[in-house]
Amino acid sequence: MGLPFGEHCPPMLRVAALLLALGLAGAPAGAADRTLDQVKAALAAATPERPARLDGADLSDLDLSGLDFRRASLHGANLFASRLVNANFAGTDLGGANLNGAWLMGADFTGARMEGASLLSVVVLGGEVKKLPVFEHADLRGVRMIADLPGANLAGADLAGARIGVDIRNQGMGQMRTDLSGANLARCKLAKADVSRTLLPFANLGGCDLRGANFFRSKLAGANLEGADVSGADFTEADLSGTVLRGAKGLDQAVGLDRAENADKAVR
Repeated sequence: MGLPFGEHCPPMLRVAALLLALGLAGAPAGAADRTLDQVKAALAAATPERPARLDGADLSDLDLSGLDFRRASLHGANLFASRLVNANFAGTDLGGANLNGAWLMGADFTGARMEGASLLSVVVLGGEVKKLPVFEHADLRGVRMIADLPGANLAGADLAGARIGVDIRNQGMGQMRTDLSGANLARCKLAKADVSRTLLPFANLGGCDLRGANFFRSKLAGANLEGADVSGADFTEADLSGTVLRGAKGLDQAVGLDRAENADKAVR
């Protein structure tokens, strides 16, 4: 598709134009208000008792690759189109942060507090680093996410109320969807999450809390839902070919199983 920018356009402007074109999010208001050296200095001076306070800071389009943010607080920070390759955010407060268009290859978000953060069109493929970001046990409640994360580790993450599904009203230039094919979501909390139209073939959802989750038209072929609680979950038009529902709880309270695709091919 033709986009209003060229290959030599700065990454921040390219991602902003793409998000605007797809109706997903607007560009940030201005340039970063911290330099890379200032961020490094704040991190170097941080202690467990006095973490680096970067709450609300505009760090958009900075190359923060490889930095250790475990002694920092980034609540509400703007990391739009920032390069965070191999950065360490384990246990870091990123609640409400804007990570739209950020480069996340190899980034570690284990146990990070990311409630209400936005991760639209994040970059996880390409470049020298081939490792996907890790979100194991992260707090992703209410997060807005459109991302390609096939095979990613989100085991034990809290995605209650997350908005991962496709908003058809904002898909005028072609449908973008989250790809969690083969991802490890074991023991995740996805209660009341919107996972509609998401790619989840062969994903591990074993033992998950899926109560009230919306799986409308999601691709769940070969996915493992063994031991998951699906009470009130909506599977209308979801692809259940080879989906393991054996041992799932609340199947009699799930919605739309009679309207799911290949429901007769699910493993019960």
